Amino acid sequence: MPAPTALPADPELLAQLLLARRATAFFAHELNGLSNVDLDGDSLLPGWSRRHVIAHVAYNARGIVRLVTWARTDVETPMYASNAARDSDIAAGAELDREALRTLFDVATIQLDAAWRRLTPETWSHPVRTPSGREIPVSETVWMRNQELWVHTIDLATGAAFDDVPVEVLDRLLTEITAAWAARGDGADLVLSVTGAHPERRFGDLRSADPVVVSGSLAALVQWATGRGGSGVSSSTGSPADPPRWL
Repeated sequence: MPAPTALPADPELLAQLLLARRATAFFAHELNGLSNVDLDGDSLLPGWSRRHVIAHVAYNARGIVRLVTWARTDVETPMYASNAARDSDIAAGAELDREALRTLFDVATIQLDAAWRRLTPETWSHPVRTPSGREIPVSETVWMRNQELWVHTIDLATGAAFDDVPVEVLDRLLTEITAAWAARGDGADLVLSVTGAHPERRFGDLRSADPVVVSGSLAALVQWATGRGGSGVSSSTGSPADPPRWL
């Protein structure tokens, strides 16, 4: 996924686009390593096969294309018609012929790359709305895509792990997850501490006088905070409980 030709002079956005390129390659590598029979296997997400994950990631790209089109044309184009429509697309995509499912991902990826390329420097700041109703500049769609690809590659259950995810992605994920907990009133007195970090790196309710501290590597903490297992983390109160909901 090469950087867009109309990229604005924004080093942070450039870094995010390069990360999205790496994330696309990460997902594609794991997908291409699966045989057609493997596609029918379980993912790490309850109730979803690998087919569901692949369809979800493909239709996420198409949804982001709609937001990018909104920014470019100034004509409101929601990411999805509705949550029900999104779920229906994923279910239908999971039933596609195996080669068609692979093609769905490839084509959606190309379409998103083309959509980003068509943005001018000025339109990267155009506001759009996420399915939750949050208003963001369209440049934020690059981070949205990064989240989808890095996390859902792991959900393919191929052996890829959060240790394979770049530190800057893990750090931002944990920052945003703990911020989301706080915004919902979750995670009170809960602090996540990265073991071996110098200087000390902590997330969560840092004002708590008596926090429960969950410790582990940055990758292990993100795995736990996203609800994907507690291996590699420990708690000051014993075995760590399930984390608050992420999304």
